[in-house]
Amino acid sequence: MSNRESAVPRGRLARLARFSALAGGIAGRAAVQGARQWATGTKPDAATLLLTPANIGRITDELARLRGAAMKMGQLVSMDSGEFLPPELGQIMARLREDAQAMPPKQLKSVLDRNWGPGWLAKFERFDVRPIAAASIGQVHRARLKDGRDLAIKVQYPGVRASIDSDVDNVGSLMRLSGLVPAHVDVASLLGEAKRQLHEEADYLREADSLAAFGRLLAHAPEFRVPGLEAGLTTVDVLAMEFLPGQPIEALATADQALRDRVMTAMMALVLRELFEFRLMQTDPNFANYRWNAETGRIVLLDFGATRIVPQPVADAYRRLMQAGLAGDRCEAMAAALSIGLFGADTDAVSQGRVIDMFQTAFAPIAAGDVFDFSTTDVAARLREDGLALAQDRSFWHLPPADTLFLQRKFGGLFLLGSRLKARVDVRALMLPWANAQARGAF
Repeated sequence: MSNRESAVPRGRLARLARFSALAGGIAGRAAVQGARQWATGTKPDAATLLLTPANIGRITDELARLRGAAMKMGQLVSMDSGEFLPPELGQIMARLREDAQAMPPKQLKSVLDRNWGPGWLAKFERFDVRPIAAASIGQVHRARLKDGRDLAIKVQYPGVRASIDSDVDNVGSLMRLSGLVPAHVDVASLLGEAKRQLHEEADYLREADSLAAFGRLLAHAPEFRVPGLEAGLTTVDVLAMEFLPGQPIEALATADQALRDRVMTAMMALVLRELFEFRLMQTDPNFANYRWNAETGRIVLLDFGATRIVPQPVADAYRRLMQAGLAGDRCEAMAAALSIGLFGADTDAVSQGRVIDMFQTAFAPIAAGDVFDFSTTDVAARLREDGLALAQDRSFWHLPPADTLFLQRKFGGLFLLGSRLKARVDVRALMLPWANAQARGAF
């Protein structure tokens, strides 16, 4: 996390002023640069003028300073695997995931006073004021109760819930102003879904329920560990849970091959259970949500704010797509991809074919029965090259349904993790039972 601290701007007008100043500054600098280009006889390009490295930096810095929905919205429009967005937007997303700023101690105390009442510190043997993690909606502190139990306390930034709707609208306006999204693309549905998702993520009581649900679902899974909930200290703004030690999951990149393979196999098996058995998925693919405990040999799962119920029709459509991939059935893959919403019925045949080509590229080594080797396969490079070509074809741009968008983000993040760990996974063996299984009841 960033070592910087800054107070979270509160109030709709204060936050709107920050957005207005940002947009005005970007537009003003673009106008000046455009005039210079006209003077030299060069016809200026709007997107090039707006998306300069300096402007990208200003957008990122301001969204990180605002936190809350402003920062989270920037992350939500990313697919995380980066194939379907222009490189400029990818730069903003990458920096936002790494650049959260912490609240100053005085602001932190005011939030805890409001939620726990004055004198709350007497309950603790120790409460670390400096957070161990800071993200878009809140920051996490380590604490120890008087009975010796170690806790992780997630504290929401003040004013987050009240600012969600206006922040999302402002980010949408900023996206249109910057030219990041083609004019013909209707982002209204994405913005509406982002508001719904953010209101859910800002409700720590809802996240507490999801945390407890995954704790029950994985209680007998030896590969995983979910923190226990400390319900007595949990409110809509504060989530208290058991502190579980662990190292970043990506640190395993230097571990023995067998361990990397085992961890990645467990991660992929889990996402299949989430999709087809639990029909409940934690959709945030951030690596920080996974930790490795070397002493217990278990993967620690964190952050269940982005948990979503997977509707049965969506699970069924993904099963069809998986069956088509394993069978090498291009026509069935086309039909399944359309039902999922990877492209629209009005998407031209050439673009539909390019999407299916990418799908078959990913599935070819899996369908062949080979162990998928993330370290040597050229699949990732080919997918990125083809995906960037699609992203640059602005006539293709298509926003999938919300369920598909969030699931694809999770799958893309999982692929990135496998690439980071250079793991080898028998993906076909993991998929076959689910491809052949009948649909099960929902969680």
